[in-house]
Amino acid sequence: MSSSSEVSGGDRVEQHLAALDAAVDGLLGAGLTGLSDDAVVEALQRVEVSLRKAAAVGNRLVVEAVERSIPGNLACRSTTEFLIQTLRISGGDAAARVKRARKTGVWHTMSGESMEPTLPDTAAALTAGAIGTDHVRAIAQVMRKIPHGTDADKIEVAEHILADAARSTTPEDVTRIGLHLLAHLAADGNAPDDRDRRRMRGLRIGKQGADLMTPISGLLDPEVRALLEPVLARLARPGMNNSDDPESPTGDVESPDLDRDALAKAAARDTRTAVQRNHDALKTGLRHLLSSGVLGSHRGLPVTAIITLSVQQIEEEQGIVTTASGGIVPIADALRMAEKAHPVLAVFDHRGRPLHLGRARRLASADQRLALIAASGGCTRPGCDAPASMTAVHHVTEWRDGGRTDIGNLDLACDHCHALVRDGPGGWATGTAPDGTSHAGRTQWTAPKHIAPRREPRINHRHHLGELIAEILDHARTRREAELRHNRSRERGGQSDVGDEDVP
Repeated sequence: MSSSSEVSGGDRVEQHLAALDAAVDGLLGAGLTGLSDDAVVEALQRVEVSLRKAAAVGNRLVVEAVERSIPGNLACRSTTEFLIQTLRISGGDAAARVKRARKTGVWHTMSGESMEPTLPDTAAALTAGAIGTDHVRAIAQVMRKIPHGTDADKIEVAEHILADAARSTTPEDVTRIGLHLLAHLAADGNAPDDRDRRRMRGLRIGKQGADLMTPISGLLDPEVRALLEPVLARLARPGMNNSDDPESPTGDVESPDLDRDALAKAAARDTRTAVQRNHDALKTGLRHLLSSGVLGSHRGLPVTAIITLSVQQIEEEQGIVTTASGGIVPIADALRMAEKAHPVLAVFDHRGRPLHLGRARRLASADQRLALIAASGGCTRPGCDAPASMTAVHHVTEWRDGGRTDIGNLDLACDHCHALVRDGPGGWATGTAPDGTSHAGRTQWTAPKHIAPRREPRINHRHHLGELIAEILDHARTRREAELRHNRSRERGGQSDVGDEDVP
């Protein structure tokens, strides 16, 4: 039965759709040549936000169609088939829209009460136009892989972290964050456990073919990966050890005898894929290992697997650690590797920053770099997941501007991000989070105006997921406790014993 309010609501929808049609038609006919460069960037961003919000509107319409049984009324076997026939879209697109509506749409009970979306933070970000449908898909894929039996609070925190990260990074980066997040959420950091990994490990070298090529496949356990990654990071740089280029520099990229100009030219003409560079690097590494072992150092440190362990992890023998090259290693494997390692004791302050290791010189010392690897874990620019093995030591206050080579003014940045720090349009700036902030002492980056119009400095949490999870869990528990006290007070009919600001 239709009411006057429903009719007026239908009229409003029609007005909005007519305005949307008119706006799109107007944009299609509008000239763009008169726009400034900044205006073109802004127009791209605003159109993208509108398209993302439109996807949230599509969620609402899918929910409405399902709850009214419109697909069945039109003799469609499923909602996916209904969308295919009605919108003339592909089966994959239709299925993705249905899945998205199930995860981020607002559904209703039989009595008409609204239910919170399965992925509430993701739904809010999509409705705000801050993320797109590919972000939603990446988040949903990670959430499906969370182990059964994981605490409900941790599941809630995981979705919050992924949705928050999606607001400032790409869907591919969300997937990478999810990989590390899943490792942190595993009950003991051993999923699958050590027995399963021993059973699955293997390196299969096939028969040599008529073309003299040999196929290789298999699965590496965490320890082998942790040992292999720093070798590849050292020898697989573009331009190095290129078997297709007779003028390509050979050996290692940190050699003092390396011709840097020749390397730059070789890198510019290097057309190898990452897979091919890895192959050539492995060849070079094996050659060195079998001859003289001239791998030397990488970015000021010996080429080795660098693992950071806390005293608590050693005592409890559970959890996971991340290598300087970005690999994830269960604590049991890390302890086995540590039996033959050279231990280095790093002392940090209460904020997790390394204590003073000052040097009155331009280049950071090996000790300083080890301290930064332990403290930061990798590139510090927000959104970057480059591991420590792919970073250089960056002066937060530039050396040319009087910045000292003291541990408090140093941090890690990969080559790409390091080059982004510059003056002028498109340049990033770095600074230190001041005392009194939640991440005091950490390096914060300020993006250029076309990325962050308000120029708000941000911290990279990619290498500190465990810490971030603990912070959000603590905040969530505090919020629920405040809500519980507030509700109990209301039930008693008295005044709340907490202020309104305590109950978001």
